[in-house]
Amino acid sequence: MAVGILEVNLISGKNLKRSDFLGKIDPYVEIQYKGQTRKSSVAKEDGGRNPTWNDKLRWRAEFPGSGADYKLIVKVMDHDTFSTDDYIGEATVHVKELLEMGVEKGTAEIRPTKYNVVDSDLSFVGELLIGVSYSLLQDRAMDGEVFGGWKHSQFD
Repeated sequence: MAVGILEVNLISGKNLKRSDFLGKIDPYVEIQYKGQTRKSSVAKEDGGRNPTWNDKLRWRAEFPGSGADYKLIVKVMDHDTFSTDDYIGEATVHVKELLEMGVEKGTAEIRPTKYNVVDSDLSFVGELLIGVSYSLLQDRAMDGEVFGGWKHSQFD
């Protein structure tokens, strides 16, 4: 099993649907990979419909790992100060081939690509521009780190 870093470059959104009739939206993104969730910053400019984040979010990723769900679930949310945040929609980014290539070559990348955002009715509610990369951790980068209760160290 190979261990590496999966990095998502959340660049921007376009034409995101308003979930709030009272005015602008303050969108942020929650990205889930194999049960681990990372959250972006809240974009507050341009009324929120065309946000720019330029956030980098990272996960430790094993390949092959447990389960077959090699995908990122990207949920777009509207931050509300006085009530619960509103769900706008989500996109899915499949990363199995990226991980396979990264294990084979040491690193792999999906250049920034547009992904459609759909709501719970599968209606189009905007798009996201996202890039993804995967880089294997070298043995020396893992020296002394604890993985699953075992310490990985170099023997002399």
